[in-house]
Order: sequence, then structure tokens, then C-alpha cells
Amino acid sequence: MYPNILRHPGPTPIPKKVQLAMNQDMISHRSEEFVQLFQETTNRVKPIFGTKQDILLLPSGGTAALEAAAVNTVSPGEEVVVITVGAFGDYFVSICEKYGFHVHKLETAWGDACTEEDLAAFLKPLSNIKAVFATYNETSTGILNPIEKLAKVVSNQTDALFIVDGVSCIGGAPAEMDQWGTDILVTGSQKAMMLPPGLALLSISKRAWKVIEENQTPSYYLNLVSYREWAAKGMTPNTPAVSLIFGLSAVCDLIDEEGGFTQTVARHELMKNMVRGAMKALSIGLLTSDEYASPTITAIRTPEGLELSSFLRHLKQNYHLDFAGGLGSLQGEIFRFGHMGYCFPSDVLEAVSLMEAGLQDFSYSFEPGAGVRAAQTIFLNANRK
Repeated sequence: MYPNILRHPGPTPIPKKVQLAMNQDMISHRSEEFVQLFQETTNRVKPIFGTKQDILLLPSGGTAALEAAAVNTVSPGEEVVVITVGAFGDYFVSICEKYGFHVHKLETAWGDACTEEDLAAFLKPLSNIKAVFATYNETSTGILNPIEKLAKVVSNQTDALFIVDGVSCIGGAPAEMDQWGTDILVTGSQKAMMLPPGLALLSISKRAWKVIEENQTPSYYLNLVSYREWAAKGMTPNTPAVSLIFGLSAVCDLIDEEGGFTQTVARHELMKNMVRGAMKALSIGLLTSDEYASPTITAIRTPEGLELSSFLRHLKQNYHLDFAGGLGSLQGEIFRFGHMGYCFPSDVLEAVSLMEAGLQDFSYSFEPGAGVRAAQTIFLNANRK
């Protein structure tokens, strides 16, 4: 049996070291051993978020943490702005509407980022905005929003909290939560963090804690004050995903072995450039501009003359190469090449080579090897610097 070559935006491949860590004997989540594991591991995650604030761990998917960020800060009837540049920005809209918030939706065309000018103009006529929600990396379109610049606009024009979904990029993209002025930053385990699904991580600014403490919207399982109180004891209020926390500790080891988080970010940037260079050499269109391209996932237009679902199915069945299709209005129009977490330039070269084989099977007109050469040249030039 050939292994599946998973080049999805998540779940992503799990390193062997992480698998072994998660296979350790179970321990009690109220034991001294767990307290030490929890405290050491959450402290080691802080540089990935770019924060000195505590990292809270929720035994959930990323969506639950996004919901927690909303329900703990805003009450029904209060006004919020949601920036949406794709399907997962719309998630925030749905969450906010479900809780009865008054939502002002700032929407861009799928494939475009939200610029600081867009946000400044949108906020100008508004007042009494309690929170601005944004997606850092839009998984459905491969857009990386300029969060640092957007945070400055929010700070300059409002008293609102700035709450950011970093689920599909934290661990692979730069994050300076404290420096940028982000109030809540959320991610999930199953993407750039190199873990299976089931663990959400978030950090909260001092300013946001004041709002949370005064918020009257009821919550139980997602009550962030409860998570903070238990985190001070090195625990969680409910049973945590103990095995995933063992794995998270191993993830921190791998980042250290790579030379630190700066090197991890550089690897993701390099892989982004390799994928984009390869597609351009193959005359295959990209959904996003280079300026706002994601370092963790690339949205690629359907090669001319191909029926996309047949092509993707052929790649998986014949070459064991597994890409993700498009979502929503982009279904059938794009596919998504994930290059995050436990993924390296060699994996990109492998995937591009197999993709070229599939293109030849479908009689797509191109110079064989052009994509691999382009990606390889970018890789070699980066190593020579």
C-alpha cells in the first residue's frame, strides 16, 4: 500500500515524534505530572503567538474557540464588525448572528484581502462597535489578511476589541499578538500546529479580559474566566485532551530543533514561493495576488481544459496525491495545495512532480518538468542566501 500524500489545508500530516509522544501512558489531568506538562507546554507556545499572555487550551475544534471569543466578549444586541474574505470569515458572521449580535459585514471578493483602507472606510460611519472579528488566513481562498495593519485601524478609529481567527496559519505565519494590538488570537491543533484535531489554543489581552469580566452573556463549557482560573493551577476546568498536550510539547521540540520559530516561518514562506513559482511555470492561474498570498495554503485555478473533480480524483487514485477542492462559489473553480505544518520543500517538489504526471495523463499542454524546475530553482536560491 502506498501512503496517502496529504496536501490538504487540514488535518495535516503528523510527525512521528508527535505520534510517539501522544502514545505515552495516560496520566490524570489532576496530577502533578499534568500540571508540569500543562505549564511548561503553554509557556513554550507563547512565542508562536507573539505574546506574554497566558495560552488557554480548550478540548475542542477551532470553531468552539471562535465561539468562545464571541460569547465571552459581546452581548446580544451589541454591534460588531465581521471582516469576511471567504467561507471561514462567514463562520464568524454565523456565530455572531446566532448570539443575536448586530453584525456589520465587511465583505471582499473571494481572492482579495481586506486592506486597511477598506476597513477604515467601513468603520468611519459606524459607532459603538464592541468588537471587530477578522480571519488572519482564509483557508478557502489562500488569502493572508494584513492583520497588523488592520489592528492599527481598529485601534485608531474605535474602542472595539480586535479578535482574530488564526486557525489555519498560527504555527506557520508571523504572529506578534502583543505588538500588533490583537486582543484575542485563536488557533486549532490540526493545521500548522502539526497535531490531530481536537485542541484549540487561544490567548487574550489584558484589555480583553476586562471586557470578558464585565460581560453578562451566559456560558458554561466555553466560559473563558473559568479556563483562566484553572490555568492558574496548571489545569483545565473540564477533562482536557491529555494526549494532544503531550503531542503539543513534542511540536515545541520540533520547532526548537528547526532553529526556532523564525526558521519555521521562513520554511513556510519558502514553500509558498515554490508552489506559486511552479504553477506560474506551468501556466496555471492562481486565485490570489503575491502580496496577500498565504504561507500555508495556495488556491490554484483549474488548469485550462480540465474537469477539476476528475483531475483531483485521478491524482488521488493513481498517484496518492490528495489536494482539497474549492468551497462555496469556488467549488470546481480552484483546488487548494496545503503546505503547512509537517511539510518541507522536498514534499512540495514531490507533489509538483506527481501533479505534472497527472497533467500529462490529461493531455494538458506544458513543458514537462517546468514546474519542478521552477520550484527547485527557488529552493536552491533560498539556500544560497
